[in-house]
Amino acid sequence: MVFWFWVGVAVLAVPPVAVGLGLSALYLYLRWRYMGFLVRIFQEKPLFVVPRGVPTDAAEPVCFPAADGLTLRGCYLPHTAPGPRKGVVLFGLEFGSDRWACRGYCDGLVAAGYDVFSYEPRGQGDSDKDPAYEPLQWVTDKDVADMRAALAYLRSRPDADPAGVGVFGVSKGGSTAFVAAAAEPGVRCLVTDGAYATYTTMVPYMRRWIGIYSDRKVLQRVLPGWFYGLVGVVGVKKVARNRGVNYPSVEKAAGKVRRPVLMIHGEADTYIKPEMGRALFDRLRGPKEWWAVPKAKHNAALHAAGDEYHARVAAFLDRHLAGITAREMEPAAG
Repeated sequence: MVFWFWVGVAVLAVPPVAVGLGLSALYLYLRWRYMGFLVRIFQEKPLFVVPRGVPTDAAEPVCFPAADGLTLRGCYLPHTAPGPRKGVVLFGLEFGSDRWACRGYCDGLVAAGYDVFSYEPRGQGDSDKDPAYEPLQWVTDKDVADMRAALAYLRSRPDADPAGVGVFGVSKGGSTAFVAAAAEPGVRCLVTDGAYATYTTMVPYMRRWIGIYSDRKVLQRVLPGWFYGLVGVVGVKKVARNRGVNYPSVEKAAGKVRRPVLMIHGEADTYIKPEMGRALFDRLRGPKEWWAVPKAKHNAALHAAGDEYHARVAAFLDRHLAGITAREMEPAAG
């Protein structure tokens, strides 16, 4: 606090033009010195084991078109509980996983009365590859378009629920769900596990990246987060142009979602730290629940919590999806 007091005094004593020129010079220096590192690191794929699921003959194989004509593939698992269906859940996969990975998360929901539809976005699993697109762990406009195509497919089914569906997304699938749900009134509630946004994840990591490549420790300490963010946004736009995609703001999308949301996060997640997920949670404007699972690392909350994980997800869906009619629906976004 004392340091920033004297910084404020010094800034007030300097003409505004000089302050502006100094900040501009610092910004240009950071762009020149570190932009190459940022662009390269942003495009590196994470090094963790991606789970695959076990196919089952009980699932209905599905093919449906993406908005640009590619064929996407999925599996539809009808509920096995006695009595009427409780609702329909769209499952959003983590980066690199296949459609059968839904089973570890959702077999309990199928037994409890929910139909589950899991799909593979372009370039993942057996879905068509886009020759102009290489998927990364960051959410793009193409990922969002594919999830919206999956929602459109569910609306087109003869057994479609007129009241809409719930979405359950893991990691990138959860992040994509926030963006898709912001513009989809048919999404009634959201469950995410390990979801993250680009900006609120990138800025903390930028401090670490620059710390590796720079010995200017004082500069690293005094620069505010928004300054790192300014450089980061420019870098992300450069990557987007080079890769022919857009990276939508998951933060802004989350701020538009007024549906009930359950966000699950590993308390021991060192990849997407809990405070990164919490920053996204804080932007939600509707009914929301935060569950930090003790000792769980990234995408490992299910293994750490076991039966409690299944029980919490089912209870949330029972409250916010089961038995709700179309007339009870409220606007999904503002």
